[in-house]
Amino acid sequence: MKYGDKIIRMEGVIVEVHDGSVAIDFKGRLGHLRIPKRMIISDYDLEIGQEVAWNMSFIEQESAEVNQRYLETIDHANKLQDEMHSKTKQEV
Repeated sequence: MKYGDKIIRMEGVIVEVHDGSVAIDFKGRLGHLRIPKRMIISDYDLEIGQEVAWNMSFIEQESAEVNQRYLETIDHANKLQDEMHSKTKQEV
């Protein structure tokens, strides 16, 4: 594919702040993003309701091949989540 890069300025509002992550809702109902806190450049403490902006480009699929290592990691994480939910339901 190799489309030419077109940088787009995106804006959003912080909707969650945790010890290690921040959740942002895109303006214009374009979605939601959760990122590590260390990825945000700021001179201020992060708070819910603050506006943020960043430059973004289009996401381009690299190939049709599935990376089995990532697929196994995702499956393993889902299995652990299911086990945790099952244990929680049994305790209730």
